[in-house]
Amino acid sequence: MGKAAVWAGARDTRFAMVVSNASGCGGAALSRRRFGETVRRINTAYPYWFCDAFHKYGDNEDLLPFDQHELLALIAPRPLYVESGSEDRWSDPQGEFLGLAHASPAYELYGYEGFTTSERPGVEQPVVKGRTGTHIRAGRHEILLYDWLRYLDFADRFL
Repeated sequence: MGKAAVWAGARDTRFAMVVSNASGCGGAALSRRRFGETVRRINTAYPYWFCDAFHKYGDNEDLLPFDQHELLALIAPRPLYVESGSEDRWSDPQGEFLGLAHASPAYELYGYEGFTTSERPGVEQPVVKGRTGTHIRAGRHEILLYDWLRYLDFADRFL
């Protein structure tokens, strides 16, 4: 759900809000961190998910002409929420949060407060800043009622 949601939201402004649920590599997580679901791993496991040109960056992430925070920045100024599971090393909760924090300057251009890289929330302590929000839910790579309730709270706030 996460990768497709981020990509759709970045490409199509008809989406009033974007929620990234455990999107990992190709979603909200910074590819250059090389953690969990890396560019090489995702291209090996799911070679049909990305264009052929992306395959040359497996084990060469520093050569990427972009990183995922730039994809997230394309969603600004629309509301953006990024979720991770505390035990979901594959999706890289830290990398997903850093993607959100590094996208914050795009929101700040519109006058909205953003996250700094040191403001990662604790487990099950949702935080909203400006038009962005995040939480880290206890658990693995999945979507639970807890997540849906946070997304609905966020939507109620902005839509």
